[in-house]
Amino acid sequence: MRDMIWIYAAFILLLSEAWSLGPGTNSTSPSFNDSSIGGDVVIHSAFNKGSDVNLTCSNKTWNETLYVIWTIQMKYRIECKISLDDGDRRVDTCKDGKSLYTSSTQSYLHIPAFTNGDEGVYKCESVYKGGIDRYEINVAITVPPRISAWLEKEDNKMVAMCKAERGKPAANIFWNHEGNLSDVKTSSDKDGFFTVESRLEISEGMNTENLSCAISHPYWSEEKVLEPKLTKGHVTWLCVSAVAGLVFLAAVVIFAQKKLMILRQCQQSDSSPSKTAPTEDVEEVEPYASYVQRVNSIYNSSADLFT
Repeated sequence: MRDMIWIYAAFILLLSEAWSLGPGTNSTSPSFNDSSIGGDVVIHSAFNKGSDVNLTCSNKTWNETLYVIWTIQMKYRIECKISLDDGDRRVDTCKDGKSLYTSSTQSYLHIPAFTNGDEGVYKCESVYKGGIDRYEINVAITVPPRISAWLEKEDNKMVAMCKAERGKPAANIFWNHEGNLSDVKTSSDKDGFFTVESRLEISEGMNTENLSCAISHPYWSEEKVLEPKLTKGHVTWLCVSAVAGLVFLAAVVIFAQKKLMILRQCQQSDSSPSKTAPTEDVEEVEPYASYVQRVNSIYNSSADLFT
């Protein structure tokens, strides 16, 4: 009954106090923006992926608090509630690892290993002796993108590409060399992750050895610098082309050598008959001469018989 009286008195008084979001034991420092709407405090806060997050909604000590209730509307789940009163009575319809804890000074909502699914609007009511605090905390996640850079051929031109993929929020890309920057494309998927792609046309004769792109993102304390190189597929194509060219050149050389050998053989065959012709005549004439001599000897023998 005493609790109900205090709650009724708290709602009648409708007293509000302004205070800031405490980081508690977060492993990352949140970014936030506070504003007041109709006595409620609205906060926009972002936390790194995988960090442990503690949210508070009053600067009153727990000894002064009658109860605290969190109404949570996450992006991919239905609304749920987590509450705790001064009699240690708890309610938890979320059942996803979030918990209300109390310390010697105040209570806080603990979110372990913050993920993309924890994004949403966290509304809190903290009723204390003499007043009530209401907060609306819009919680977002900070996710580092996957980054890459490469060179590629496009319409007989060399183009440098720099890409920051599936980050949240969107990354920023800068080039260290002036060129014909055609466009920067930014797209998002169904989960709210952003992909940014920057394209730099390289002018003819430009030295690409010192070319680099810098990518900045709230998750990192420093920019990431990448030097674009020819893609593996393009390098493989160049190697195949070079090998094919060498094979073709070797084939041409072999073909030319064979043609030259055939030509030399033909020249030698054209010059050899004039030297060997007498020998061939002798070989063909000698049998006839032998026959004539035998015939003559026969005639001579016959003449001797008749004389």
